[in-house]
Amino acid sequence: MESVTIGPARSEELEWCARLMASTDPWITLGRGLEQCREAVHRDGYAILLAHDGETPLGFIRVHPNGLAGSPYIASVAIADEARGRGVGSMLVRHVEESYANTHRHIFLCVSSFNNRARRLYERLGYERVGELIDYVIDGQSEFLMMKRLR
Repeated sequence: MESVTIGPARSEELEWCARLMASTDPWITLGRGLEQCREAVHRDGYAILLAHDGETPLGFIRVHPNGLAGSPYIASVAIADEARGRGVGSMLVRHVEESYANTHRHIFLCVSSFNNRARRLYERLGYERVGELIDYVIDGQSEFLMMKRLR
C-alpha cells in the first residue's frame, strides 16, 4: 500500500471522520451517535490523522499527546469498510508510535471487550493489557487498558 499517505485531517474532513465513527463498531455498540462522534472529532487537545489513498480517505486515528499520565493516548481508530484488512489501521498506529517514540516511553489505548478484531490487532502490534475497566461505558462490557513501551 505504498500509495497511502498519512497526515493531519483538514477541518473539512472531520465530518467524514464523525460519520465513519457513528456508522461502525465499537461506537454503535457503545451507543455513540453522530452528535457524540462529532463532538469527539472536534474536542480540543486531540490530533486527528487521516490515511488517504490519493484523494480517497481510508481511515483515521485520534490521539491525545498527553492523555494518560502524561503519555500519548490513542482514543479512536476507525477504518472505512472498503479499506479494512489492508493494513491501514496498523499503518496509522505505527505512524503515531513513531511520532512519539523519541519523546515518550509508553503509549496507551483502550479497546472494548467485545471488539476482538481490534484487540488482536493491538496485540500483534505489541500492546499488552494492563488493566480492565468493568462496566465502564456500557453494562456487561469492559474496556481493556493496553500499553506499549516505545523505548
